Amino acid sequence: MQECELIDICPFYNDQLKGDEEQIAIMKEKYCKKNNLNCAQYMVFMALGRESMPSDLFPHQKDRAYEIISKS
Repeated sequence: MQECELIDICPFYNDQLKGDEEQIAIMKEKYCKKNNLNCAQYMVFMALGRESMPSDLFPHQKDRAYEIISKS
């Protein structure tokens, strides 16, 4: 898998979310560099578009992404 095409616009990748820097680095490697199909931000983007990407959604929060998508 290749690097996610949303890296330039993703709030998570562009450090708009605060947290454990080590865990964030691991998530960036896992979701942004290797497999964006499992990323909550990517799921919202694909279903609803860029304008619906929450600024506080971490890639591992798929349950929240499903909730956002289902409410639209």
